[in-house]
Amino acid sequence: MTTDAELRNLLADALALWGVAARVAAGPQGLLVTRGAAVFTVARGAAPARWMLQTPARAAAGRRPRAVPSVVALLTALRAALDVPPGARLRIGAGAGMAGAGMAGAGMAGSAP
Repeated sequence: MTTDAELRNLLADALALWGVAARVAAGPQGLLVTRGAAVFTVARGAAPARWMLQTPARAAAGRRPRAVPSVVALLTALRAALDVPPGARLRIGAGAGMAGAGMAGAGMAGSAP
């Protein structure tokens, strides 16, 4: 189980990584992520929704907080709500530019000298 302190630190680190000037603090209903005048609330949810995310837009429309099943989903939803552009995707494996790299003279069966 993730503690409130661990989640608070994770959110603060994620905001810094994303380059978002925001503050994370404990509030009466959960953790508050404050960016300017906008306040996002992260609270624990009942199974199967592990976390609840209330955004200023949902609150203004009278909508309930968004249910998210995991910390990863919470980070994804918060990033989208903060309108942070996606980062570069890491790809692991041989790409088109890597085909055959380091294979010359490896003595593989069927390879030409």
